Amino acid sequence: MKKKRSTSRSLALETLVQWAGTGKPVQGVINRVIHDSGLKHEERQLAVMLVLAVLREQEYLDLLISRFSKTKLRKMKPLTLAALRIGVVQICRLERIPDSAAVNETVKALKKMRQPGWLCSFVNGTLRNIARSKDTLPRPEEAGPGGTPVLNHPAWLTARWQEHFGPEQMREICRVNNLEPDLCLQINPARTDPDALKTRFIKHGMSGVKAGSLAPDSLILPEQRGAVTDLPGFAEGLFQVQDQAARLACDLLGPFKEQGRYLDGCAGLGGKTCILAALLPKDASLIAVEPDQRRSRLLQENLQRQGLSEKVETVQQDLQVFVADDDRLFDGIFIDAPCSGTGVIRKHPDIRWNRQAEDLAGFQEQQLGLLRTAATALKPGGVLVYATCSLEPEENQQVVELFLAANPAFILTDCRGFLPASAASLVDAQGCFAPLPTEEIEGFFAARLVRMPT
Repeated sequence: MKKKRSTSRSLALETLVQWAGTGKPVQGVINRVIHDSGLKHEERQLAVMLVLAVLREQEYLDLLISRFSKTKLRKMKPLTLAALRIGVVQICRLERIPDSAAVNETVKALKKMRQPGWLCSFVNGTLRNIARSKDTLPRPEEAGPGGTPVLNHPAWLTARWQEHFGPEQMREICRVNNLEPDLCLQINPARTDPDALKTRFIKHGMSGVKAGSLAPDSLILPEQRGAVTDLPGFAEGLFQVQDQAARLACDLLGPFKEQGRYLDGCAGLGGKTCILAALLPKDASLIAVEPDQRRSRLLQENLQRQGLSEKVETVQQDLQVFVADDDRLFDGIFIDAPCSGTGVIRKHPDIRWNRQAEDLAGFQEQQLGLLRTAATALKPGGVLVYATCSLEPEENQQVVELFLAANPAFILTDCRGFLPASAASLVDAQGCFAPLPTEEIEGFFAARLVRMPT
């Protein structure tokens, strides 16, 4: 029997089912199931869009499903619930998809997975009932108790944000997180400038391109949903994808010294590494440490694409091993620590469902370990920047306080003097760079620590 061809909906359904309950980043499943599927680019794009839309709107979708299904959600199998969510998000939240296609293609996806006829009929009937009633259904802004917004975040997270930031700010963070993010690029200043690249994008028919208002060398591309690698100038290394918050945090390692020696202790894919390399004086040196083999390879590819390979020495090692084996001291060290990621939920909507409150203690222990290690490799008078993309005090202010209490040779300095005036309002009362998520910048935290001269 001829094997049925995969579709956008069947791959989205398979992705959600494979991801459910794992607690792992959904991007890995997307890469494996969707991007490696062999489907046309447009079909893969639709599959990814469906997955991310479901994750952003999950609470709202479940509320609508519960109104039309006689079966309680908690009694549904993951496959059934995922299929209903995929269907409802198309009907109620993705206006350019006709209702008939949303229903029929979702049911076809179930049939492709050899689901029994009664289940396909149940999903078909539920989705058709929702489609017939969609004009009378409440919007997410009013679908909660007493006409309140549906927040689409777990209760433990909204409760702590309400405690830390107040109810109004908590609701605004959730609103922003539920939007599709605009693409933010950081220009490679050695090869182009924002005006030149903006002009090039416009010539290629891209509208709405604008300069970032907070960080230098930033461009915002609204509603850009295609592959970044297809953008003009990507292969030439004219830019990289990076939020304005990350770009601003790199400035905190300054003032950069002539012939200075610098270390990126948690380099990852190299986004901040490339920014730091571009900021350094020509005769300064930068070492980027990344233990993971795949990320280390991509780090080297990013450096090479942007013409920065000769400026950066890459080391595939744990930071602790590198520092123990290398007796060099550094003028500046950047630690972009592993964290819960609650500041970047807009870009990674699965984070809200993957995290638990008890995870924060483990992250804090890891973060303090990295800071302690980095401190031993810093010269007297050197700068240590500690950064996360978290909103949680346990990973941010508390880590800094615990570190300073155990390391009296270090002081916390005010970030304002190292940021452009446009970003001054993003510094908190302690002098740390701490923007909350908005439509233009991700949630972030960075502290500038200085080791006092001996």
